[in-house]
Amino acid sequence: MTIVSTAYISHGGGPLPLLGDERHIEMISTLKTLANDIGKPELIVVVSAHWEESNITITSNPAPDLYYDYYGFPDEAYTLKYNAPGHSGFASYLRNGLEAQGVDAVLDDKRGFDHGMFIPLSIMYPEAYIPTVQISLKRSLNPQEHIVLGNKLTALLTDNEFEHILVLGSGSSFHNMKAFFQNTPETYRKSKMFDDWLQIILRDSTIEESKRGSQLKNWSSAPQARFAHPREEHLLPLHVCYGINSTAADKSYTLTLLDKPASMFLWQR
Repeated sequence: MTIVSTAYISHGGGPLPLLGDERHIEMISTLKTLANDIGKPELIVVVSAHWEESNITITSNPAPDLYYDYYGFPDEAYTLKYNAPGHSGFASYLRNGLEAQGVDAVLDDKRGFDHGMFIPLSIMYPEAYIPTVQISLKRSLNPQEHIVLGNKLTALLTDNEFEHILVLGSGSSFHNMKAFFQNTPETYRKSKMFDDWLQIILRDSTIEESKRGSQLKNWSSAPQARFAHPREEHLLPLHVCYGINSTAADKSYTLTLLDKPASMFLWQR
């Protein structure tokens, strides 16, 4: 039986964590702590907020380039390197396994790793030797579909040739770009209301799973939900992580990121 660690993280503002931005100090420290808590997996699966497709799509290039999917940063942001290999065999295994369960899934042997992958993994596992595949979000951005995707991945992740796999849901627990530049007591209060809700929903083990799943499905009804996420792509990797585990997270990590409250969550099974 494969050990599966599942982590939902906030990956920060573009390349800023690797460019010395002081507002990312806590994020960097938290990711290092998280990596220490997880240990060294044999393979990593990344669900990135920065990739949306009509059908679930999986990277299958054995040696992906980096995809610098940001703009307006110093030249050094476009020379960052993270030479982790892909794993075409595991990508095919995931695609075939999802298709067998009625999920339309395709392989992409051209797309490189986006910054939702290479920024946090440069901090967590800087040696860049762990094979990694990325899985896209569905362009529908339907929360229930992403919980179901996690459900479908569960058996595939827990029964394979690897001893330890990390699934990294890479997004941000708060992602209001306009509010990042509004450092007022009111914006902080609103952002904290949503973060507090997340902490309760993901950490309270007394909540029945049917209720927890329903709350996540209807996340936009949470306090200040649409202030925290005007568009939900940075939250939905959390739904995939939850779907894989269908239980409260084992650990949570709280921090300040870009002057706003942020949370990360870890499941270990």
